[in-house]
Amino acid sequence: MDERVLIQGNEAVARGAIHAGCRFFAGYPITPSSEIMHCMARTLPEVGGVFFQAEDEIAALAACVGASWAGFKSMTATSGPGFSLMQEEIGYAVMTETPVVIVDVGRAGPSTGQATKPAQGDYLQARFGSHGDYELVVLSAWSVEEAYRETVRAFNIAEELRCPVVLLLDEAVGHLREDAALVPLPVTERRKGPLGGRYFGPTPEGVAPMPPFGSGARLHVTGSTHDPTGRRMTQDPRVQGELVAWLSEKVLGRREELFRYEAWDVDDAELVLVSWGISARAARAAQLQLRQQGYPVGLFRPITLWPLAPAVLTEVLGDREVLVVEMNRGQLAHELSAMLGPERIRTLTVTDGRVISPGRVAEAALAALEGRG
Repeated sequence: MDERVLIQGNEAVARGAIHAGCRFFAGYPITPSSEIMHCMARTLPEVGGVFFQAEDEIAALAACVGASWAGFKSMTATSGPGFSLMQEEIGYAVMTETPVVIVDVGRAGPSTGQATKPAQGDYLQARFGSHGDYELVVLSAWSVEEAYRETVRAFNIAEELRCPVVLLLDEAVGHLREDAALVPLPVTERRKGPLGGRYFGPTPEGVAPMPPFGSGARLHVTGSTHDPTGRRMTQDPRVQGELVAWLSEKVLGRREELFRYEAWDVDDAELVLVSWGISARAARAAQLQLRQQGYPVGLFRPITLWPLAPAVLTEVLGDREVLVVEMNRGQLAHELSAMLGPERIRTLTVTDGRVISPGRVAEAALAALEGRG
């Protein structure tokens, strides 16, 4: 039976994590994500889980990686400055094929910035922040209920692909309170066997199983280049090439399956607004207003921010002009320009620590339509 509650976005994330089977949380308090940590600290002991307040965000994610290899579904939560500190451990989690969920509740930066103000400036860091060639999955949410749902999906994807999954919120969604249906959702459990000695890289069944330490498996987990048994092979170019290709292709090979979106009134649109997170709520209000006034404007909202699916984008958007609305200097627009061509992309960007208003979106959309004519 659905449970409808008045709940905050950050609290909904914690509820989603518990539902998904998260039994280990490590974190360091940082605005505007701290409510996630507070909720997990209260709830985990009630369900047999473990809460750990680390000395910093580096240690928090490192502890989550270790807990995952001990057999626990694990999560951490942070904001921009802490997310920056986590980047080396994100690369380690990618290399060791460790499922872990990282929630980044965005605030205005750079550096300490405005700790209590919303922003969406961490998209490219989520996509590219660690060094080397790799892929992970980045999700977003524009409502409290979707924060709950996408947290569960983040855990499911992490288990299916054995990789870190980042959920990008922003201060506005994280601190928003609204009515939400916290419904039971399917949960993916970890595949732990058989104990065959091949625990990394591709297998005939796809992603390799991940037995926990102490199960009897001969495990060697290293951030160095390794073969499918985990043995270090740092001087072998073939092993390095195959490993890097696998870490990317196990994500990119499923990009169309992973890519979720919503679209409104795109088929007959001359201009399509593209937006995510809290900005998409302002874009939706503006789009509805413009439609009522007779303007041919549509809206496309990516829920999966990475990997994007070029085939889907091309099919849905066609050759229409695009106005990207986001609270940064054009980070999603940068990726869309590479995929669709820069000549089609216009931007409305806000970096003043305030949520974009529907009126400002409508004004920019009308200017884009007039420029098109």
